[in-house]
Amino acid sequence: MSFDFAQIANPGVNGLHPYQPGKPVEELERELGISNIVKLASNENPLGLSPKARDAVAAQLSELARYPDANGYYLKAALSEQLGVSPASLTLGNGSNEVLEILFRTFVRPGDEVIFDQHAFIVYALLTQSSGATARAIPSQDWGHDLDAMLAAINERTRVVCIANPNNPTGTFLSADALEAFLQQVPENVLVVLDEAYFEYVPQDQRADSMGWLKRFPNLTVSRTFSKAYGLAGLRVGYLASSEAIADLLNRVREPFNCNAPALAAATAALADQDFVRQSVELNQQEMARLEQYFDQRGIRYIPSHGNFITAELKPAATIYQQLLEQGVIVRPIAGYGMPDHLRISVGLAQENDRFMQALDTILEQQ
Repeated sequence: MSFDFAQIANPGVNGLHPYQPGKPVEELERELGISNIVKLASNENPLGLSPKARDAVAAQLSELARYPDANGYYLKAALSEQLGVSPASLTLGNGSNEVLEILFRTFVRPGDEVIFDQHAFIVYALLTQSSGATARAIPSQDWGHDLDAMLAAINERTRVVCIANPNNPTGTFLSADALEAFLQQVPENVLVVLDEAYFEYVPQDQRADSMGWLKRFPNLTVSRTFSKAYGLAGLRVGYLASSEAIADLLNRVREPFNCNAPALAAATAALADQDFVRQSVELNQQEMARLEQYFDQRGIRYIPSHGNFITAELKPAATIYQQLLEQGVIVRPIAGYGMPDHLRISVGLAQENDRFMQALDTILEQQ
């Protein structure tokens, strides 16, 4: 019998389960032998990517034999100008997932505690366990963060508090006033991760000045991504804004060349194409309203969402998920988030959402 390498794995690793992404279209084609599949599982931008970003990627093809800019100078400069933060306060990553991993590798150790909502992005729990730290999953309040309970859970072992706003997979949202009051009470030696992966989908008048808060709250870090509204999920690029002191530590841990050249170029170009972002957000608002109306008309309970997805209570969720697959519609089961009776549906193009609604109607009629 071969040696059991689990015996020498780092503490916490043996209890982990691999992250389960939304089922790829190609996998469903192989499994069921069907085509014309609609994927509404991974909160991707149904419009694709900005034409400017596509051109920027094409321009990089002749230079792919060379290493990318390890510091991401042009992307950081563009982000600095748009966000009003210094380039030295930015850490770039292979998606915002990686910048969160870098933060955990830098600051979280065995014996520490990490606080997050019970229905928060599952990567927080994975990173906590792989770090050998203890997860404190705080019970949700109306499917969202209970900030008072999260404050009460902070103790001398607390190292990081993670808040996703809007939250994934529930789509719930915290007001700027509530967040600011929370930050004022968090001890200065406890890091706060404000995960704003879906920031662009929040109406302008509801957005928190999270970048402006960085000067007031040195323990605050803000992560964002180009995978959602900017349509660059396949290229994997995100960033974290923080104090320069925190960014300096993170960039010591960050792997060199962690963002590839096409990703850096595409993100820089996408950032300059705010017309495309506005178009993406407008489409999301229109189609979200249609999905909400559909659920209302059929008496299906759902969680009002500030993201580009909506989570609905559909029982039995596992069965309905499989039946939707058989009709060529991929959505996201979220039992792993402690929500076994819900499915998360990404907001797609009108025709994609029509396919979902027609497929679900067929299933419900057979129940």
